Amino acid sequence: MKPYDVMTFLIPQTIETSRLRLRMFIDADWEPLCRMFRDEECVRYTTTTPLADWQTWRWMAGYLGHWHLRGYGPYAVVEKKSGCMIGPVGLWYPGDWPEPEIKWSILREFWGNGYASEAASAVKEMSARTLHRSRLISLILPENERSKAVVRSLGGEYEKTIPFRDGQAEVFAYCLTE
Repeated sequence: MKPYDVMTFLIPQTIETSRLRLRMFIDADWEPLCRMFRDEECVRYTTTTPLADWQTWRWMAGYLGHWHLRGYGPYAVVEKKSGCMIGPVGLWYPGDWPEPEIKWSILREFWGNGYASEAASAVKEMSARTLHRSRLISLILPENERSKAVVRSLGGEYEKTIPFRDGQAEVFAYCLTE
């Protein structure tokens, strides 16, 4: 592909569930994303410390850039009822990741509604239909019990613990073939 060519994405740019709309990030998503990345509980198992707003802008640009580099990426999840963007959920495969993963992070005010599982399930089902892969993973820090509950709801199975960045991560695998 030549620089500046129009990108053909490998997956749909939007997905709908009964309660959620998953779409590419837009400028208006920055403020709710800032709220999420400022919240110590929301970032405990991702960035580990809250981010400044300028750092959040770079994360959002990274999500969009991921789509252009890989042909897929994280979606901005919008709660249909309120119209609020509630966090990123989607496919993630930065350079230091062992394999493509399903990732999720939801604003704390929306926790407890099953949104992470609903959105991640939609991503998993879409991936099974559109990508030519037999599996995806999720990397979960060993102490992150909330994300392990989401993994279990998606049918992910613990595979192994690996060295990851400055610690360890547990690899959970999803089989995409029947």
